[in-house]
Amino acid sequence: MFTRKGIFSILFIFTMLVVYFIFNETPVSLRQEIVDSPKVVPTMSNNMLDIELHSTNAILVNLNENKVLLDKNSEDMIYPASLTKMMTVLVAIEQITDLQDEIVLPKYIFNDLYEKNASVAGFLPNEKLTLEDLLYGSMLPSGAEASIGLAEYVAGSERGFVKLMNEKAKQLGMENTHFMNTTGLHHPEHYTTVKDISLLLQYALTNNEFRNVYTAEKYSIKPTNLHPEGITFTSRMFQHMTSSALPGGEILGGKTGYTEDAGLCLASLATVNGQEYVLVTVGAEGSSRTEQFNITDAFLVYSQL
Repeated sequence: MFTRKGIFSILFIFTMLVVYFIFNETPVSLRQEIVDSPKVVPTMSNNMLDIELHSTNAILVNLNENKVLLDKNSEDMIYPASLTKMMTVLVAIEQITDLQDEIVLPKYIFNDLYEKNASVAGFLPNEKLTLEDLLYGSMLPSGAEASIGLAEYVAGSERGFVKLMNEKAKQLGMENTHFMNTTGLHHPEHYTTVKDISLLLQYALTNNEFRNVYTAEKYSIKPTNLHPEGITFTSRMFQHMTSSALPGGEILGGKTGYTEDAGLCLASLATVNGQEYVLVTVGAEGSSRTEQFNITDAFLVYSQL
């Protein structure tokens, strides 16, 4: 039989053990989750820029100080159009061990792209290419056939690759993002926010291979079985610029996008006065045949820094 004093002693020890686990074990677990996650959310600056933009949604982040300097509807749902291909290229780079491996682009991937008038790099059915060629073909001329070729190589199908894209988005803390394809062709369930795209780009730019592809102005592939003289690609963003120079810096790289539902989009990287900035804008009016108001907005924002 336990005495009353013995019972109180047991209860006291049990209570102390519960307190210990609550106030010691749980914080360790939480800290470990933070360490394991690559998500880094920038803080809001006290000196936010106030600029009239053509774009309906925008976010500007100072990468050196991890601060948001401009926020316009950054958490509203948007359609990313070809900004999607930044995730496609990132996931491919992280999955591929040898970028000089070769793939023959299967004929069946082209029919659907032609029917939907998707942007293409200019590769042909049954063309033999390196995976590096497909990375640049996906990013610079925004080639949908290049993006699907990467997906076929990595995951065996676009659907399988999209699963990897959504897993990566979750890992990066892109809480309001869902991908349905590798290309950015419009789908009501293919959506994101400019804030989420900025998180993607901040992380991706820490990968040297991604940064090389993303900031390239031109890229030439060697002769292939179907292009004996090779092909030279130019970044769609740089194509629309007479100069990338800015007051105190320059635009280093960027990925454009456009669909009727997304409007003109741009995710760009610039350096101004020795610091790097990421700007993501979506929803500017126009098309590939009008003034590129997405690029106009970029120059306007960076010139205010």
